[in-house]
Amino acid sequence: MKVAGIALDAATRSPIVLLRDASERRALPIFIGQDQARSIIGALENHKPPRPLTHDLFVNLMDSWDMTLERIVIHSLQDNTFYAVLIVRQGDIKKEIDARPSDAIALALRTDSPIWVMEEVVADASIPVDREADEAERQAFRDFVSNLSPQDLIKRSDFRKKDEAQ
Repeated sequence: MKVAGIALDAATRSPIVLLRDASERRALPIFIGQDQARSIIGALENHKPPRPLTHDLFVNLMDSWDMTLERIVIHSLQDNTFYAVLIVRQGDIKKEIDARPSDAIALALRTDSPIWVMEEVVADASIPVDREADEAERQAFRDFVSNLSPQDLIKRSDFRKKDEAQ
């Protein structure tokens, strides 16, 4: 996923980082703190502070120790709290390090590392961005299913069995 930007919740005025999938069809809003919002905005704008801030310091430490942030993974949502890990490599050693999604995103932006979100998290917590495309896809599926006959299913099953046998 990619960071689409930072927004403010209309009711609480709390910052939200908005992640968007590659197809631009789903968005994942994650509530974050003010400091993390500033850090993510700074990374998005490629702002270099005169002295390293916390996320910059962490990146400097990783660079000094020849560590690479391979990716971040937002892997679960429990009781309205998102959980993430950093996948870090140093030579042949790979480690998963627990992190808040906001910190993980701030680091991913500074290191040009991919942001992954588990499919079940996307299914549970994302919002549609392109409702028309979603509805068109649903309608195309309904049309496909309504035009299927039992013979079509048998033919498709036989075709797959032949492919598997080869």
